[in-house]
Amino acid sequence: MIAVLAGGVGAARFLAGLVRTVPAAEVTAIVNTGDDTVLHGLHVSPDLDTVTYSLAGAVNPATGWGLDGESFVAMDALDRYGAPTWFRLGDRDLATHLYRTGRLAAGARLSDVAREVAASWSVAVRLLPMSDDPVRTRIELATGEEIEFQEYFVKLRHAVAVRAVRFAGIEHAEPAPGVVDALRDGALVVVAPSNPVVSIGPILAVRGVGDVLAARRERVVAISPIVAGAALKGPADRLLVELGEEPSVVGVARRLREVAGTLVVDEADRDLAGAVEAEGMRCVVTSTVMHDADAAARLARDVLDACGAS
Repeated sequence: MIAVLAGGVGAARFLAGLVRTVPAAEVTAIVNTGDDTVLHGLHVSPDLDTVTYSLAGAVNPATGWGLDGESFVAMDALDRYGAPTWFRLGDRDLATHLYRTGRLAAGARLSDVAREVAASWSVAVRLLPMSDDPVRTRIELATGEEIEFQEYFVKLRHAVAVRAVRFAGIEHAEPAPGVVDALRDGALVVVAPSNPVVSIGPILAVRGVGDVLAARRERVVAISPIVAGAALKGPADRLLVELGEEPSVVGVARRLREVAGTLVVDEADRDLAGAVEAEGMRCVVTSTVMHDADAAARLARDVLDACGAS
């Protein structure tokens, strides 16, 4: 079994490539829920849904999130009433959030709902939220104002300077059922190419997760989401700078060296392999940019080959 720490579009693309390399039933994805929010009274789990839709082959290929061929009739109607519609929820996507909210209100755990939603889309990968307990990523802006993650990421298009990031509720969060077992018993743990601060950071902050990984870091491999000093998608590079860290594969290595023994970097960063290894991580150089499904599958094979798990 292979466990993957996942958050956002990069992780979803990697997982879609991984299941072309190994049987989907042998993969467990542990997904960030720090991005979760409540919109129009509905519980929205953006990363869980992005991974689910991607593995189902139903994701919008233009954005990497949401459903392909979506309509927005409900959003247009809400706009008429003056409701905030800066976070655009498609009509079919709304059904997912309606179902999740109803099940949670009836007493189901988030992990139960994630399993049910995945099964309804015929997704064989085992999808686990990092925790059934609520954790919310909060962003402190350079102005001192603190806002929720989706307001920063979507409404403000992550175009504002950040002073700090915190995970509200993390002190009470326990790993969801199955998370620790997957990390402890998997033949390999992969940290997907996700934002190390706001996608991977919340997962590692859940009680016990970092300790389990540190205890077997030689079987943990991370893929850098930073290529040639820039994030392929999202604000990871700017966040690292704003938090006083280096926006490079070396900065990623410093973030993850306590829990991962290997860092996979792109050919564009070959000259930094020695610097990565100086941080105490083995460095594997390959093509990490997932231009299409074939490239994602090649990356998955390279990761497995490098760690002797193929």
